[in-house]
Amino acid sequence: MARLNRSALTARTAARYSGANLNHRSRLMPAKKLRTKKNPRVLGRRVFRVSRSRTGLGVFATRPIKKNAYIVEYIGPLLTNAQCDARADNRYWFEVNSRWTIDGSPRANVARYINHSCRPNADPMIKDRRIWIKAIRNIEPGDEITYDYGKDHWNAYIKPKGCLCVKCRDKRRKERAETRAAAARRRKRAERMAQPRPSFRGRPNGSARSAAR
Repeated sequence: MARLNRSALTARTAARYSGANLNHRSRLMPAKKLRTKKNPRVLGRRVFRVSRSRTGLGVFATRPIKKNAYIVEYIGPLLTNAQCDARADNRYWFEVNSRWTIDGSPRANVARYINHSCRPNADPMIKDRRIWIKAIRNIEPGDEITYDYGKDHWNAYIKPKGCLCVKCRDKRRKERAETRAAAARRRKRAERMAQPRPSFRGRPNGSARSAAR
């Protein structure tokens, strides 16, 4: 679950971008700046559970979560850029600034199980090298908690396998329905074209009809 810090993407990095040929900074998750003096108070494990989802494990609300509530902190060891460059790529890296990155791979980091969605209900917020996941709309019990991993992480990890979020599944379902409807229209048109046209032979012409009257 790593995505690019948009402010850290230089023109050179963008020009160099190509699938697997990415440095560690081009797959890091960014977060919005949290501009409060105090660290937020998180709701914690009492409002969510880790359970099975379409993509493996996911985080689901067990109680109503109000908009702007802080759900959980994204935790893990702090790594420098040099340490990231020396390690194998990790999709759980989360950049906190231009110098530091959180390695969220430890299983104690429950926030690592929050999945991507193109229509999310939460967003990561950052302050003092710490990251919290904040609800951006009301979340009902049973709803999966999700946030947007970002374009570059999506291209690197999700796009090759296909996005399984609700928005993308609905989009593909609609596209399949439209494809089936178009195919049905083509079949009906072909059937009509294949039917023999009625013959007008043997019918009296206009003058003959007039004489008959």
